[in-house]
Amino acid sequence: MGTVGEKLRQGRESEGLTVRDLSDRTKIRSDHLEALEAGNYDVFSAPVYIRGFVRSIASYLKLDVSEVLTMLDRELSQTERFAEHPKLTQESKGAVDFIMLQLSKINWNVAFPLILLALILLISVFGYRIYRKKQSENPLRDLGPGLYQPKSSGDTLPLPTKTN
Repeated sequence: MGTVGEKLRQGRESEGLTVRDLSDRTKIRSDHLEALEAGNYDVFSAPVYIRGFVRSIASYLKLDVSEVLTMLDRELSQTERFAEHPKLTQESKGAVDFIMLQLSKINWNVAFPLILLALILLISVFGYRIYRKKQSENPLRDLGPGLYQPKSSGDTLPLPTKTN
């Protein structure tokens, strides 16, 4: 059955191409081509690059792409480094992540003026309520106890004057 590297090398040699020729035509670096043919996948940082390069080479050499990729998946599953596909999304960490996600969905060109308008309305309502409360209070409440001092020196209150 053979490996993916052997299949790619056989396909390249059957077309009469050198590694340099295939590199020029597929725009894949020659050291990457040599690593793929040797089955040395540790050169690559992620399996997505390996799959993309193998797909490009196999389609250029007119090999059965699905068969070659199936073989590649089998080979990669046997390696320790590329055995599992990397997760594309992480699970939510908590309420902060949920809130930040929701805030990122907001159209701030519309939301900011609405929030500003609501804030102004809220401040004016509270300001009006405070003003009305101050108006309804007794202004003499905080004066404290008063001391009556009559105009005359006597101890009695002056009598009201009669007006005709």
